[in-house]
Amino acid sequence: MSKIVSILFFISLAFSFQSCGPYSFTGADINYSTTKTVQVKYFQNNAPIVEPGIGRDLTQKLQDLLLNQTSLDLVNSGGDLVYEGEITQFYISPITATSNSTAAQNRLTISVAVRFFNTKDPLKDFEQPFSFYYDYDGQTQLTGSKLDAAVDIVFERITQDIFNKSLANW
Repeated sequence: MSKIVSILFFISLAFSFQSCGPYSFTGADINYSTTKTVQVKYFQNNAPIVEPGIGRDLTQKLQDLLLNQTSLDLVNSGGDLVYEGEITQFYISPITATSNSTAAQNRLTISVAVRFFNTKDPLKDFEQPFSFYYDYDGQTQLTGSKLDAAVDIVFERITQDIFNKSLANW
């Protein structure tokens, strides 16, 4: 009886190590045997309100995310995966008002148009807008480090959404 139990144990152990393919803890669905490089072109700020430096910040944040969550090498040209696009909206609007007709709460909204090209699997190419916002107190001036922190929060969400759409197949 113990011999049968041992055999069944080893068979079940063998099946538990068998998988359906490579798995990534980041959720990335990348065939690393054919896809080796990623290219992130500079995201130009084409919004009607131009906030200096946010194009560079978005580009760097997307590059950092891809390098941290994949094993791809970042290249300046000829990437197997290519991201490009532009910032299309950057605006602040009131979302709630006080009884004195002043803003009780404001919202910073940033939208980005993204084009993704997968040279190894063109069926995964897409062109899509991504947008997110940051709400803050209406009495607060969103300048300096407060603006930097707000933009960082928005870009963190946008870049994760871009990653999920392009590589996680969610």
